[in-house]
Amino acid sequence: MSILLRRFQAYLLATRRRSVLTADAYLREIEMLENFLFQYGKTPLDAGEEDLLAYLVNRSQSGLQRTTMARIIASLHSFYRFCLNEKLRADDPSIQIRTPKQDRNLPDVLDPDSIEHVLECIDITSPNGLRDRALFELIYSCGLRISEAANLKFQQLYLEERLLRVIGKRKKERLVPFGDEAKYWLSRYLAEARPLLEKRERTDFVFLNQEGKGISRKGIWKRFSKIREKSGVNAKVHTFRHSFATHLLAGGADLRTVQELLGHSDIATTQIYTHIDEESLMMYHKEYFPRKSEKNKA
Repeated sequence: MSILLRRFQAYLLATRRRSVLTADAYLREIEMLENFLFQYGKTPLDAGEEDLLAYLVNRSQSGLQRTTMARIIASLHSFYRFCLNEKLRADDPSIQIRTPKQDRNLPDVLDPDSIEHVLECIDITSPNGLRDRALFELIYSCGLRISEAANLKFQQLYLEERLLRVIGKRKKERLVPFGDEAKYWLSRYLAEARPLLEKRERTDFVFLNQEGKGISRKGIWKRFSKIREKSGVNAKVHTFRHSFATHLLAGGADLRTVQELLGHSDIATTQIYTHIDEESLMMYHKEYFPRKSEKNKA
């Protein structure tokens, strides 16, 4: 990594207080910009608006989604804001470049029976399987992001109180309760499986991989992919977080509470979970509405 990029990384982490994952993504984008400009004998420090537009056109031709293009543009804005602050440039060539309007896609959600089916497909006869059951039970029970589950440490876990102190984006902390089912599998994992996964070198991470180190985000993805194939249910790990929020709202939780549990800074982000399609709405109404007809009671 060049000295310029190291300084930009420090700016993102210390001044802008971006997460490590966001900083890494922005750095990759600026590295790609450097490589693109190099063939024209330029660098990001002497590039103009037309150069940046040519770069964006080049990236878009590979069929990137709007969300990815928005991230690329955000990285350019952050980089040139950094250059202005550090007096590396007197102007910002990205200032006129606007972020593309985002499509408001509804999140993928599983019904409770499908969630149960996926979890029951996990083979708990091995330490890895018992860890997976506890891991995905907790992700669903708390609506965790993958990074939040991977980085979970014992000092954040209050097992008897059934509480997690979750460290989310921009190191924002929140307290999230979890249910009896998650506590049961977590207790079993900690008593029966984790000691078998733990190696000589002790670690504070709750969930360990085969080498005795904290399981990575990629490791969680790989484990879930195998479970998904076995279950036949089309889902991603993040679908559990979406389902957590949707099921809470369907069960009567208010939007502000769900916002707090998810760690959203803006309630508009949480409101997307209220846009459930008509079929799902009818299903949840039938399941959760307390007054049943006499025919249904019979």
